[in-house]
Amino acid sequence: MSVVYNPLDKINLARSIELELLRRSAIPLAETSTIKGAGVYVIYYTGSFGPYAPTTTPGPTDPVARPIYIGKAIPKGGRKGGLSTDVSALGSALASRLRDHAASIDECQNLDLADFHVRYLVVDDIWIPLGENMLIERFKPVWNRAIDGFGNKDPGKRRKTQITSPWDVLHPGRKAAINTTPNPELTVELLLRRIEDHFAERPLTKLPKSVEKAQAEQQAEAEEAADEI
Repeated sequence: MSVVYNPLDKINLARSIELELLRRSAIPLAETSTIKGAGVYVIYYTGSFGPYAPTTTPGPTDPVARPIYIGKAIPKGGRKGGLSTDVSALGSALASRLRDHAASIDECQNLDLADFHVRYLVVDDIWIPLGENMLIERFKPVWNRAIDGFGNKDPGKRRKTQITSPWDVLHPGRKAAINTTPNPELTVELLLRRIEDHFAERPLTKLPKSVEKAQAEQQAEAEEAADEI
């Protein structure tokens, strides 16, 4: 029996977002201040940090390149419901989000901002989460799946009660991580094993239960802060 194609099926809608985004040119992550609107984006890495070698070939100009991170920029107030006009030419959600990412990378000690590029797509509000989910499932970026914390917002007054994220353990120096609480069980060696597992498509080495618990407690708050630019 033939399967009837439904162009409005959520998978097909998400796929259309992916295809449109991959037709866009990649630009340096350091040069995103003039972007207008809200939407989805994919970040590529071409540097010399050895564990990330599988992401560096082919380069970011190739649509089959493997992103290191995928994210979304929701219009201001987008999580509160209603229709927003922030995805218009006047919106700044994408520029603000990508500026935060560029600052995080620029502050850390073992990555170079010049090695990062981004593709982005301005998307109507209601399709942004769908597009992000599809892209993450398609590419399985290492910073989304194995090394958590890159997309976290500055915890501000909560720093002393927030554990240092896996991303900040592996890439120290970010100002937002200053005065967070290190967990002695969360080591660079453990995180490097998780990266190896990820690229080998093996089950990931487990994080310590104390880390998993803390991440679960912080996740909802971090996502809320990340989306409300």
